[in-house]
Amino acid sequence: MRAGLLAAALAALVSTTATAAPAALAEAPDPRPAAVQADVPAGVTAGVAVFDRQTGTFTEQLNTAGQFRSASVVKLLIALDVLWNRSPDALPAPDRARIDTMLRGSDDTAASTFWSNNGSGAIVDRMVTRLGLTDTLRPPSTQPGYWGYTALSARDTVKIYRHLLDSAPAATRDYLLGNLRQSTRCATDGYDQHFGIAGSFNRPWAVKQGWSGFSSGGCTATTPTATAAAAAKEPTATAARTAAGADAVDLARPALHTTGVVGAGDRSIVAVFTLHPSGTSYGKAYTDIGRLTRSLNVPGATRPAGTWIGTWGSGVRVRAQATTASGTLTTLPAGVEVLVDCQKRGQQVSEPPYVNDWWAHLPQYGGHMTNIYLSVPENQVPGVPVC
Repeated sequence: MRAGLLAAALAALVSTTATAAPAALAEAPDPRPAAVQADVPAGVTAGVAVFDRQTGTFTEQLNTAGQFRSASVVKLLIALDVLWNRSPDALPAPDRARIDTMLRGSDDTAASTFWSNNGSGAIVDRMVTRLGLTDTLRPPSTQPGYWGYTALSARDTVKIYRHLLDSAPAATRDYLLGNLRQSTRCATDGYDQHFGIAGSFNRPWAVKQGWSGFSSGGCTATTPTATAAAAAKEPTATAARTAAGADAVDLARPALHTTGVVGAGDRSIVAVFTLHPSGTSYGKAYTDIGRLTRSLNVPGATRPAGTWIGTWGSGVRVRAQATTASGTLTTLPAGVEVLVDCQKRGQQVSEPPYVNDWWAHLPQYGGHMTNIYLSVPENQVPGVPVC
């Protein structure tokens, strides 16, 4: 039985006090090798395309022509434009550094620099012509500086990756995909960007993610430039609604996208674009796009072992060891679902009226979190092995 103890033990555990009581919610491992149709969570609008490069066929297609604001996925086009008819080795050192951080950490300042220097919306126009894109459009005329408002679809995103994999010069392909394979968990603006593809499948994968319309992304890693850079793609809600009405691309609802290549030999191209109800938290959207992505038939993909379990609380820390005295690896987005592969006893912690000395191992984070913040009624999670 959990019993109330002193709340002081929590000071080293979370950076923000938990705000909700846990509810029983755990998703057991799915024995199916893959689904035959995308499972879109309630309230989510999605555009999905999965292309098997080995057979040359789509294994998933849902609203593939639907136009979504691209958020940071447009950074693929920005990078390809910089490298058009130019070798990566010929890039000035500052530009190469900008591409590295723009693709690995989804850095907004780097993207804004290229956008401003290389013609803004003309970048999109050029890449539409070069790649034969059909649904991609520059940002609305009322918001020309917001590169994240470029319209993009799942099927056009597949075309972008097919160009990169099959038509781009080898040096360009290897350089850009090499950066996407090194996607950092924490983006430079403090958002955990290993949702969707990165959370659903084992490596090898290479990803470019996108997010817009959220207030907090969970990660502890931030940079001084993040706040200023955010202004390049996040105008006021009123301006967003006005532009959306003019150009028929939703700029108001929270957006979360996962795109990339998966499997040996980059067998499958995956593009998942999602819009979520207004007010959806980042952790909820992160969980929903994860469930959607895990439902997809992605040839060549392998799935990590473990049990997906919901969490509760805000600022919950992932620790190097099963004790609050060990180093913090990161914090979790509030309420996000996590993969647990085993659990063990460690330091006893409390959140009145609960107390627990069991800790879960999170293989995708390489660390541990106290079971007290797992959304299950027992201290020890049933069915999860002991480490």
